[in-house]
Amino acid sequence: MVFALLSPLSAQQRGWPSERPPRALPAHGIKFPPYEMRTLANGLQVIAVSHHEQPVVSLRLIVRAGAAQDPDSRPGVAAMTAALLDQGTTTKSSAQIASTIDSIGGALGTGAGPDMTSITSVVMKDSLALGLDLVSDLAQHPAFASEELERQRQQALSGMRVGYDDPEFLANVVFDRLVYGLHPYGRPQAGTPETVAALTREDLVAFHRQWFGPNNAILAVVGDVEAEEAFAGAARAFGTWAKVELPKAARVDPPSPSRRVLIIDKPGAVQTEIRVGNIGLPRKHNDYMALDLASKILGGEGANRLHRVLRSERGLTYGASADFNALKESGEIVAQTNTRSATTGETLRLIVDEIWKLLHDPVGDRELTGAQEYLTGSFPLTIETPSQIATQILNAVFFGLSLNDLQTFRERVNAVSPDDIMRVARNYLHPDKLTIVLVGDASAFVKQLPGAGFDKFDVIPASELDLFSPDLRRKPASPRSGYHEAVYVQPATRVTANPAKPWLDKAIAAKGGLAKLKAIRTVRAETTTTVRAETGTVTFPSTAWIEYPDRFRLDAETPGGKLAQVYADGHFWVEDASGVKEMPEEGRAPLQSAIQRDIIRVLVKAGAGELVVREIDSDDPRLAAIEVSGASLPALSLYINRDNGLIEKARYTSGAEGRSEELYSDYRSVNGVQFAFHTVLKRGALPAIERDVKTIRYNVPLPAGLFVKP
Repeated sequence: MVFALLSPLSAQQRGWPSERPPRALPAHGIKFPPYEMRTLANGLQVIAVSHHEQPVVSLRLIVRAGAAQDPDSRPGVAAMTAALLDQGTTTKSSAQIASTIDSIGGALGTGAGPDMTSITSVVMKDSLALGLDLVSDLAQHPAFASEELERQRQQALSGMRVGYDDPEFLANVVFDRLVYGLHPYGRPQAGTPETVAALTREDLVAFHRQWFGPNNAILAVVGDVEAEEAFAGAARAFGTWAKVELPKAARVDPPSPSRRVLIIDKPGAVQTEIRVGNIGLPRKHNDYMALDLASKILGGEGANRLHRVLRSERGLTYGASADFNALKESGEIVAQTNTRSATTGETLRLIVDEIWKLLHDPVGDRELTGAQEYLTGSFPLTIETPSQIATQILNAVFFGLSLNDLQTFRERVNAVSPDDIMRVARNYLHPDKLTIVLVGDASAFVKQLPGAGFDKFDVIPASELDLFSPDLRRKPASPRSGYHEAVYVQPATRVTANPAKPWLDKAIAAKGGLAKLKAIRTVRAETTTTVRAETGTVTFPSTAWIEYPDRFRLDAETPGGKLAQVYADGHFWVEDASGVKEMPEEGRAPLQSAIQRDIIRVLVKAGAGELVVREIDSDDPRLAAIEVSGASLPALSLYINRDNGLIEKARYTSGAEGRSEELYSDYRSVNGVQFAFHTVLKRGALPAIERDVKTIRYNVPLPAGLFVKP
């Protein structure tokens, strides 16, 4: 399709009046309590924080091992180990532990996450010694009694039976599995019914022996306690804890982002759970703060574009959000919502569109300020109690962050600029390579997906799901539940010595096939055009009309008013506020070239042998390159994705504009033909132009007189 018939526009924006809500009150100063950190002789890191507002002390011990350290054959070991830590030691039964903590009015808990296992206790100041002894006993001497293991196993299996029938649970675990692939983060933290049923006491003992040692742990003592008192108590309670020899972890990198749509079929479901996202970055990364704010603008507190579009404007859901989950080795970015089966395709399309917009549309000051004010305003609420302070400090130490970051949190949040948001969005969001998980009644929405731009998808019945199988299937798929793809099958071609011909054929097949392309007679596309210049950014709507082979029209609502540019029957004319007139001679050549470069037109002519096609060198190993030329078509270079055959960019020389380049992305199927819904035009030193397609249809009736000069 012709990218644009518009002549260069002067970027002028109107200063529309606006009303804004009152700004937030000035933030109160943050005074983080003093802290000290020491390492005991056995390697235990101890952090002491004095916080005398209440006569309580929070004790939090973390061990640097969680679900990511589960043996490959025993997923769920870390979770079960954590569940049994407070269910009896070699000196106390589970009942005695509960009675002890209750007798001092304290609290005790254990848990495991992807990267760590924790033991937490809150006690009154006068029970500090008893609290330290209790945490030490749980960490060093768990009994892992067989009867307690069986009780916890039955509770876990009961919870899994409920979870595996819950679309929300399924969407979350399947999304993690796809995003992280074979990385340990992709495994369900609690294991599966099969792996939990197979766990033995020996598995838990081995995990504890391997990872639980002072040289692999951090202890925080926070509250109504002086530093020296905290260090002395920690040395007494944990000083004899023997070191462990830690194994060298074999690093497994998560897979690179790649587009996949997976449907977990639950017949009879009335809603579809939707997860959309890709791999992120680890917590320690320098871009963490900017990407966290970008995710909040997309779907978090303080901004939330997804909620506005899906809930407020369209009424498609009760809520939508986006989260950035950063772990020690990696992370993920995920947008999530649920909607009626009948609106699944529309909702999914809108989510992906909003991700595209975050890459290409500058973030407004109001949006960024809202997200920043939420983060800076809520931060003091996360350091109010000793337990919260302990969590913040331990997280900083565990992830290798500077503790000074807690003191400068507000300044670092407010230092993020709109340019930072666009930079990290472009670096870490991949709207053309998203992992998409849909859980619901497949029969109620699969027919919507091709029309929404998702014509390739995999369907797995929920009853056949196996998270540890390479293809996620418990058993071989039946023909009805297999891979679905709308693919044009290229007819057999003659063997040719021209090395460019196979790439041309692949591009034609990927576009939809020569037969479909030849059959296209008319096209109607509603688009949004954005011109970026030093003087500002201008965005305006437009509608393109094409009647092949040689009638083209573009109607645009430009900042200067309505503009129509038309080529029909060998004539160029323009209609604007001043009336209708023939296009000046100097403006015709560039537009004639743009028409000749229309991709559908080029592929049809090249496929019919009417153009010269030759292979050329490519500057990108992912892309094959061919040059297409003819009597009326100056040399046009097309760069074709070697894997899927889609044309990702075109290069040509155009008059005074010099060398130009068009970048195509966000391909979507429209009745079997692939159209690029996002295009960027770079024209020498001129401002870049971006076009986003809102809707596109072909072989539709066009209004009478559309190409007739008034």
